[in-house]
Amino acid sequence: MDRRQWLAQAGVLGLAAGGAVGVARGQPASAPLQLIVPVPPGGSVDLTGRLLAEHLPRTALRQSVVVENRPGASGSIAAASVARMPGDANQLMLVFDSHVTNPLVYPQLPYTLRDFTPISRLLSFPLVFAVPASLPVRNVAEFIALARQRPGALNVSSAGLGTLNHLAAELFKMRTRTHIVHIPYRGGVPALQAVMNDEVQLFMGSWVAIGPHVKSGRVKALAVTSATRYSVAPELPTLQESGVANFDVSTWIGALAPARIGAERQFALQAALVQALTAPAARQTLAQNGLEWVGSTPAEFDAFIAAEGQRWSELVSVQKLSFG
Repeated sequence: MDRRQWLAQAGVLGLAAGGAVGVARGQPASAPLQLIVPVPPGGSVDLTGRLLAEHLPRTALRQSVVVENRPGASGSIAAASVARMPGDANQLMLVFDSHVTNPLVYPQLPYTLRDFTPISRLLSFPLVFAVPASLPVRNVAEFIALARQRPGALNVSSAGLGTLNHLAAELFKMRTRTHIVHIPYRGGVPALQAVMNDEVQLFMGSWVAIGPHVKSGRVKALAVTSATRYSVAPELPTLQESGVANFDVSTWIGALAPARIGAERQFALQAALVQALTAPAARQTLAQNGLEWVGSTPAEFDAFIAAEGQRWSELVSVQKLSFG
């Protein structure tokens, strides 16, 4: 995606973000904290934002929270708007895996990872390997066998080019030596809907999104992508247990602020996030939705982002996935 294509996707909302609806630079700490959620309502990231809006005002931060959903372009519209607010101590943004992978596959983005202040890695959870209920396979081994019998006949959906479920699919194809056609959709909801409608034969997404449809029988969950079994669905084997060697992929949610907010504010935000999401009521909601608390210092989160960038840059290079 070049700069012109990105701006076309961003549209008027993206270009205006941080203007009239944003928090002005230099506001006192008593002003509301603007919490930017880079996805539409619904799903794991939005759920985390709503929990923070409920629990952050009860922490030592003592600020009310205004949640604003700024979806689009795999989170990069929200990121660009926050990157344009250096020094604004009342802007906070939730991020997920695409924050690391977007710059790898779209090198012409109008910001870099240096335009943000790391606050904390918050949550982690695996992806669920889901197939249509009608697909005649009972486990991952049978899915792989079917894909090898019919090279190019099976499709895998993703929430968009360069998203984690796209990269996880590419890693799965590479590890299993299968030819499965990738079809990007504009978000996780239509990507999952494609599995339920038998348009594609595979989607790897969150349990928050997939779980209800597994329970209703509209899709089948065959495995999880993490190295260990998943607390909310312990009956599902891991892909490694299913014979896919060296497969360990989990998505994550973290928090960033604009650059140059100062160390004192950085650590105050980190402490408040930890306090909010470790409150008993918040922990219960997270556990019910399969969102596993991680928590980190700003330095640990910064190191994690760097490590994830290195990890996925190798796959992007080998599979030639850059779209710049």
